[in-house]
Amino acid sequence: MAGNSQRKGAIKKSGKGNPTAGSGGRVKRGLEGRGPTPKAKDREYHKAHKVAKRAEKAAATKPKRRTTGDAEWIIGRNPVVESLREGVPINALYVAEGAERDGRLREAFQLASDKGIKLLEVTKTEMDRMVGGGVHQGLAARIPAYEYAHPDDLLDLAAKNAEKPLIVAVDHITDPRNLGAIIRSAAGFGAHGVVIPERRAAGMTAAAWKTSAGAAARMPVAQTVNLTRQLKAYQDAGCMVVGLAAEGDVSLPDLDLADGPLVVVVGSEGEGLSRLVSETCDQLVSIPMANRLESLNAGVAASVALYAISEARR
Repeated sequence: MAGNSQRKGAIKKSGKGNPTAGSGGRVKRGLEGRGPTPKAKDREYHKAHKVAKRAEKAAATKPKRRTTGDAEWIIGRNPVVESLREGVPINALYVAEGAERDGRLREAFQLASDKGIKLLEVTKTEMDRMVGGGVHQGLAARIPAYEYAHPDDLLDLAAKNAEKPLIVAVDHITDPRNLGAIIRSAAGFGAHGVVIPERRAAGMTAAAWKTSAGAAARMPVAQTVNLTRQLKAYQDAGCMVVGLAAEGDVSLPDLDLADGPLVVVVGSEGEGLSRLVSETCDQLVSIPMANRLESLNAGVAASVALYAISEARR
């Protein structure tokens, strides 16, 4: 009996030496390893977790934007200054040694300084080499690869602004200067963006940037793999598609679709609209000319048509 006696209040231990009497030991063991309560988004049964999963799935399926792949150059004093004013993303500004310090050059220096853009001085020979022999007037801006929008973004922009969509599509235009002129007109007359084919067409090169005179910074340009398919998608979204063609059955002043959701297709410089694109259009529209032998290039034709449409929308 004396060997089995135990001091009053003492805790009896099991063979492994772990406490069994009282609740303290058991509660402590039960809490070990659980850590802090998981956040709502990490709990599978919680609404926040399901919302986060849906967002991840949507982001994974959303079409990715394409880029030009390589950095580009904007050359010339006016285009560079306009680009700086419009907030074009510029990596660096280059000035040729001995370049005349006129008002445009000083403004470029000031804008670059205000925006924290590095300014580098190089020899004229070096600048000629960098820009491929283009007429740079002693000033050039290096910009990152252009990030194209998705064609659906243009509809989203119109909806965000509570406006009826006005989109310009170009059919195999290969001259980047014409593309730049179209972008400039689209920006000036209230379009929501420009759509270009991914292949066999001009892209957002330095020449297009320069001709757009900074408009490319505020006008989304989208690429599409198949222009005909994209035009049909816009039709499914409620837009009417009209193509500019010399043989159009409707004269531009008589166009009665101008005040609704509209896509205007501009054909290539030499051949006009391709057959499939022409057949997809709801209407073919001609621009009346005083002399039937005269014709307008793509950039001018787009400008005339967009002006007439903007007037009809007022």
